[in-house]
This record gives sequence, C-alpha cells and structure tokens, in this order.
Amino acid sequence: MRQIWITEAGAPEVLAVKEAPDPVAGPGEVRIRVKAVGVNFADLMSRLGLYPDAPPVPCVVGYEVAGIVDQVGDGVTRAEVGGRVIAMPKFGGYTDTLVVKEALVFRMPEAMPFEEGAAMPVTYLTAFMMMMHMGYLRPKSTVLIHSAAGGVGIAAIQLAKLRNCTIIGLASKSKHDFLRSIGVQHALENVEDYAPLVRAIVGDNGVDLILDPVGGKSWSDGYELLGPCGRLCAYGISSTAAGKTRNLMHAARQLAAIPKYTPRTLMEDNKTISGCNMAHLYSRLDILSPQFDELLEMYVRGEVKPHVDRAFSFDEAAQAHHYIHDRKAVGKVVLVP
Repeated sequence: MRQIWITEAGAPEVLAVKEAPDPVAGPGEVRIRVKAVGVNFADLMSRLGLYPDAPPVPCVVGYEVAGIVDQVGDGVTRAEVGGRVIAMPKFGGYTDTLVVKEALVFRMPEAMPFEEGAAMPVTYLTAFMMMMHMGYLRPKSTVLIHSAAGGVGIAAIQLAKLRNCTIIGLASKSKHDFLRSIGVQHALENVEDYAPLVRAIVGDNGVDLILDPVGGKSWSDGYELLGPCGRLCAYGISSTAAGKTRNLMHAARQLAAIPKYTPRTLMEDNKTISGCNMAHLYSRLDILSPQFDELLEMYVRGEVKPHVDRAFSFDEAAQAHHYIHDRKAVGKVVLVP
C-alpha cells in the first residue's frame, strides 16, 4: 500500500509518500481499497505540530475515506466485499488501503461519487452536531458562519437553509459571489475586526447562533454579538496557525487571548458557549452513527451535497496543503491514490 506520511513538523514539503505491506482485516474489521481521502484543517495543524490529538511525528493522519471493501474479518455484518463505503478512521486515512473497525464503516449511496463520500463525514457531522444538537437551530434564526466557504461552512449553510435562517457568512471577498449563489444573504469580508460589520446587520437583536473555528479574540467578539439566548459553538483554533510553518510564540499569544467565562457570567447574560471536537467523539458512536445515517439520507433526498473544490493525487499532497493554506479552496479538497 501507499501512504502519505508527515515525516516531521514543518511546511507542506514534509509530506512524503511511502510504501508498506498491505494490512489484513482481523475479526470485526473491514479492509478498504481507498478511492478518495478528505483533507481537513486538523491535518494541516497536525503537520505543523500544533494539533494535540495527533499521533507523534512521523505519522499518518486523515479522518475520512471512501472506497471499495475488498476484505472482511470474522463477524463482520455491516460491510461486504465489493461494497462502496465511507469510513471514519481516527487518523491513518492518508492511505490507499485501510483497515478499520466495521462500526466506523457506512454504506455509500449508489449515486454518490467517491470524492463526495470522502468529503462528507468530518465536515457534515461537525456542522450537524453544532447546529442541530449543541446549537439548537430554531427555524428563522440568524446564523453567523466563520470560514463560510470551507467544508464545514458550506455544510452549515445547507443545514441553515433547510430551516429558513438568515445566514451571515465570513469569507475572502473573492468567494462572496459563490456564497450568495448557495443561499448566504450577507457575505462579509473575513477581517479581524468583523464585529461592526455584523452588528450593522443584526442591530441590538444580536445573532442566534455563531459557528467559530478561529478562536482567540474572535470568540470574545462573537460572544458580544450574541443576542438573548444566543449560542456560540467553537470547533477549532485556526488562529494559532500563523502560516505554513510552526510559530510557537504566535500560537501562545492566540491561546492567551481565549476569553474565560464563568457559569455566573453565562447565567446573567443568557448566553451559551459550547465546543465540538469530532476526534473526541469516536468513543460515542451511539451519538455519531445515527447522525451520519441521517445525513446520508438527507444526501439521497437532495437536501445536502458536499462541494468538492479539487482532487489532488497522493504525489501532490504538499500542493493540496498549500492550496488550503493559501485560502484558495472553496469547499473540500480531497486526495486520490
């Protein structure tokens, strides 16, 4: 098999393709010949050495793949040889041959391309968890979505549209026409001082739900924008990554800027702060699996659809990471063996 390894912490060029023997499916496991791998910002943070959950370097990362089952272990009932599937490994997904527990495997809709299958688990589960569970997205809410043209952002936009929400999307100006085309009523420049731009739209009513992967000062500004009973969902700290190489001083400054709230503060303000980290929910498949099953049903009904920007070959993994760092991506980037 071929795998993409993070050989050391650093720029995208530290990614290297290496050969290894094919793994064998054991009891309760499924082996997949991978056709597409989803790339997430957590992968970039892992490569920078700034993602605390990542395995020690050198390592293979990757949370989501789509492919064809070619071997099943004893006792497997959720998958069969020849089946088209989506799988959610906890790391190890940057490979062309993957062995994973059958509980992490889902049957892929027949009409779904492999690239879309690999683009769906992390982003759509993150958006669904934040909006439908933690954020309690009421119909006709006002929703502020950071990084709105990214994978999670587009998933969140599609879910918000289903509830007739007013959507405010933050993104680079070059992506505003795209955001408007998929239903964002207010596309705003993704600048550090974004709060006055949002306040000019929502006034004193504030925002009902904010999805923020930036962290630092952005969380403080977002909290102030919340209206009564407003919810801020944090799902990343991308502000700690200053560029394509690690800057520990910058990361420390961003972490120091994270606001601190007490239960009394939240009580008096009638506001809610929650956090979502999919990597910490793999032990609760009783929560994740029904949500992903529902999302796949929504895909079949045409209610949600991943937007795949570009597919890079394994040999172009460094270019794929550069593409995301340079904020060129609209939607998901995937890797294909």
